[in-house]
Amino acid sequence: MCEIENCNDENAKKPEVSDAQRRAFLAGTATLPLAVLLAYPDLSKAAASKTKPIVIDEATGTMGALAVPKGNNKHPAILLIHEWWGLNDNIKTVAAEYAALGYLTLAIDLHGGKVATTPTEARALTGAIQSDKATTQLTKAVDYLRNHKRSTGKIGTNGWCFGGAWSLNTAIATPVDATVIYYGRVTRNASDLKKLKGPIMGHFGTLDRFINQEMVSGFEAELKKAGKDKDATIYWYDANHAFANPSSAVYDKEDAMLAWDRTLKFYQQHLG
Repeated sequence: MCEIENCNDENAKKPEVSDAQRRAFLAGTATLPLAVLLAYPDLSKAAASKTKPIVIDEATGTMGALAVPKGNNKHPAILLIHEWWGLNDNIKTVAAEYAALGYLTLAIDLHGGKVATTPTEARALTGAIQSDKATTQLTKAVDYLRNHKRSTGKIGTNGWCFGGAWSLNTAIATPVDATVIYYGRVTRNASDLKKLKGPIMGHFGTLDRFINQEMVSGFEAELKKAGKDKDATIYWYDANHAFANPSSAVYDKEDAMLAWDRTLKFYQQHLG
């Protein structure tokens, strides 16, 4: 869970974009870097519109936003798990970006259509999460992507903060081929971690007071006990929690770009 009040802050230092670039993107005649899209609500809303709302299983409330690469070829798939805010336009924008890069992408909605705009609302939504239900929803989402007609069957997960924890939880609950965790809670024991079937990459900030060195070191120790340490790559950045979110007051452009590049290479290696 993200417990930092400035995880999403309208006073954040945003990447610059000119009026001409903004108009061209909104008109559909130009592209913009992902960081720029995520930093401005009107741009992320436009990018998010490229995803399609989908209900995978009504009985369990498994739903989300789907982004499909152009053409008819099969592609590896990625399951995105949102921050504590919920499935907002920023997460949908990331899904659209992954689809443009050639990944069948599903951004799951664990809040049942609700999106928080304040930490108090977000805390209430995450507090209402039922672990068993969320695990079922995520497992069904993985099954959906694995069996999708445009999927190669290779699946990766990715989550931030609240979603980072659930990215790991998903990989423990059901086999996936690659797992990425952005500053998510990783307090799982060796007996759980033995269930992992694919490699893990974690991105953490040295200035993070919540997902800190003590927690991550404990995670690495449990991975070693489970015999999974050689399948895990942990990166540390001289940055704070939510450093990869351009709408955050603690956004770190250099470290965010480095983490993104590492994540893409990780997926290319393990998903194809």
